[in-house]
Amino acid sequence: MENLKVLFPVHIRKKIKNNLWLNDLEEIRIRAGQPIELAYSGKTRYLTDMDGEMCACVRESVQNARACYRITGADIAEMLSYISEYSLYAYQEELRQGYITIEGGHRVGIAGEIAKDREGITGIKYISFMNIRVAHEKKGCAEKILPFLKDGESIYNTLLVSKPGAGKTTCLRDCIRSLSNGKEGWEGMKICVVDERSEIAACHLGIPQNDMGIRTDVLSGCGKSEGMMLMLRSMSPQIIAVDELGGKKDFQAVEQAACSGVRILGTVHADTVEELWEKPYLKKWMKRGIFERFILIRHNRSGERDFQVFNGKENSYAKADRWYSGCRFRGWTCSKHDR
Repeated sequence: MENLKVLFPVHIRKKIKNNLWLNDLEEIRIRAGQPIELAYSGKTRYLTDMDGEMCACVRESVQNARACYRITGADIAEMLSYISEYSLYAYQEELRQGYITIEGGHRVGIAGEIAKDREGITGIKYISFMNIRVAHEKKGCAEKILPFLKDGESIYNTLLVSKPGAGKTTCLRDCIRSLSNGKEGWEGMKICVVDERSEIAACHLGIPQNDMGIRTDVLSGCGKSEGMMLMLRSMSPQIIAVDELGGKKDFQAVEQAACSGVRILGTVHADTVEELWEKPYLKKWMKRGIFERFILIRHNRSGERDFQVFNGKENSYAKADRWYSGCRFRGWTCSKHDR
């Protein structure tokens, strides 16, 4: 987490003497003229200056604290310099997409005033808002999911499903690492990761910063549909892993890969399995049964995460009565049904 501290302006960084508030941090929200908001598993804290030391305080404390620090335009400009390594121009393509991925796999979402031309968005100016989504490498968090993915010597075509920030990318990363390394009872598999936003492997100068396993190849910064076809033609994968499937071309590439004997392990945004049916491109492939497992991940009331496993091969994702709660592990809760 030390690389998160260096994103802050120097005068704030000097006052961060205790790193405990960085533990389990999921998001850092930066808004011009507002306090620095910190998100922890559904709970909110604010960065405040208490006796010359920055610390995280609950909302009630912030409302009464005169020392609640509010971000200025100069602070945001300084942070952007650190985030872009003093060259925003080098990140113009990422800026058009609304985010910059930094070392460690952390993604900085940005908002402000859109700059456009006849061809569409060219960038963002007057940046006044940022959301730093903190990447977490939690080894072992997918341990209880893996038995539901296994299909003999291979895996089922699987989608991890959740709304943003619920942990599907963290879970995907651990699934990739475990399937690549193998374990007692099954051999490791050749996995190709198409990491368009560099969130999964967090490549820096082409080298993954996260542990992706010994049999994993990574294509970073390439569009998902093009990347899947590249990997299919050149790297002879057994599994192709990809984050945040969404467009028509993505699912066309998934179909081509699946029809070539390659298994797909991916993620998609949705809060319920029923919402998947509202996605026009995904609905077609759900009806055809291309995806055989759906892992639904969500926060429970205690702020921990739980998941459910739907058997898409039997179209049981429409039958919620087939689910029941299960076991707890490493801060996550597993819900499962008979396979």
